Amino acid sequence: MVPVAVVETIAELRAGVSDPSARGERIALVPTLGALHDGHLALIRRAAEVADFVVVSIFVNPLQFGPTEDLDRYPRTLDDDLAKLEPLGVPVVFAPTVDEMYPSGPSQTRVVAGEVGSLFEGNSRAGHFDGVLTVVTKLLNIVRPGVVVFGQKDAQQVYLVQRMVDDLNFPVTVETVPIVREPDGLALSSRNRFLDDDARRAAVKLSASLQAAAASAHLGTQAVLAAARSILADEPLVKLDYLTVVQPQSFLPVDDDYRGRALVLVAANVGGTRLIDNELITLS
Repeated sequence: MVPVAVVETIAELRAGVSDPSARGERIALVPTLGALHDGHLALIRRAAEVADFVVVSIFVNPLQFGPTEDLDRYPRTLDDDLAKLEPLGVPVVFAPTVDEMYPSGPSQTRVVAGEVGSLFEGNSRAGHFDGVLTVVTKLLNIVRPGVVVFGQKDAQQVYLVQRMVDDLNFPVTVETVPIVREPDGLALSSRNRFLDDDARRAAVKLSASLQAAAASAHLGTQAVLAAARSILADEPLVKLDYLTVVQPQSFLPVDDDYRGRALVLVAANVGGTRLIDNELITLS
C-alpha cells in the first residue's frame, strides 16, 4: 500500500492536484471533519467510483460551531483516520490548520445559507450553515474538483450545498451517498462515541421512529408524525429538538394534503449528545 500523502497548506494541495488535473483526470473531493467511520469510508469509495483522483479533507471548521457547541470536544483522530484511509488508496489528505484556512482570523466574507439555512438544524444552531457553505466554498476553490461527495445523513447540508452550487454556478457535481447504519439501525456518526450504554440503547429510537413514519406514509403527514412521536415519547433519554416532513426540492414543510416523495427529519439530544437522522418516504 502507498502511504497517504498528508498536505497541510493550500499551496501544496494545489500543486498536488495540478498533475492529475493537467492529465484530464476527474478529481473528487470528500470534505470531512475527521473522526472517520464506515459512513465516511462509503463516501470515499463512491468518490473513487466516480472520479480518477480523490482528495479527502479533514478539517474541524470553527465557523460551523456555535459558542455553546462542542468544538473543543469534537474528536481529532488524524492518525486513526489515516490508518483507515490507507487501504482505500486515497492519494491525498488535506489537513490544514485553522490558521491556514483563516489566516486573518474568522472569515469576514461568508456565504449565507438563506431561508432554509435558518430552519431545523439552522434554527437550533444559528449560523451553522453559513459556516458550512463558507468552508465548502473555500475547499471547492482550493481543490477545484469535478465532483464533491456528501452523505445523506446530513440531508439539510446536502440540500444547501446543492443549492449553492446551482445558484453560484460552481462547475462541480454534488454526489450523495445513502446513510450507513449499524445493524440495529442507528445512523453512523462521529458523535456516537460520546454515547454511554444507556444513551446508545436509547439512540436507536431515532431510526425506529423513522421506520414507523415510513410505515404510516399512506395515511398522510399527520399520521407519519404521530407514528414517529409515539416511538420517541416513551424514551426519557431522548429530548426531541424537531421532527418534521419536508418536500425534498424545497426543503420546506409539507401539509397533510401533500402527496409524493418527502423527507422525514428528526433531531434530538440523546443523553447529552446531539444526533440527527432522516428517511425518504412516499406520501400516497
